[in-house]
Amino acid sequence: MNFDRVQAENLGPIAVYFLLVLVVVAVMLAIPHIIAQRGRSMARDEPFESGVVSLGDTHLHLGVHFYPVAIFFVIFDLEAIFIFAWAVAFRELGWAGYLEMLVFVSVLLATLVYLWKVGALEWRTRRQRLQDGFLSD
Repeated sequence: MNFDRVQAENLGPIAVYFLLVLVVVAVMLAIPHIIAQRGRSMARDEPFESGVVSLGDTHLHLGVHFYPVAIFFVIFDLEAIFIFAWAVAFRELGWAGYLEMLVFVSVLLATLVYLWKVGALEWRTRRQRLQDGFLSD
């Protein structure tokens, strides 16, 4: 039995699946384009506020200091998932898995200390911290 021939025969279903995925994506992208309205109107340019007439500017401006906090949250949340997966398989991993997780958590703690020291976890801006006397420049 030729190994390359067996591999080529097993690729058929994967190719069919790939083509079906492409067709589904193309259909999902084409349907809204086909059935969408083409005209512009005043109501279309207004934001939808659950039937309530909006007063003033409806655009909410978030300061840029919100984004690093959100990114750090996502990163540490994903790391918590890795720790949970390790805890589930703890008995099978043995001491090698324990040492690997010890290194992983050490890197996490070092990263957290670094972020804390550089002020990346501070909620207030650098200017606000300078005004309150928490920084000296």
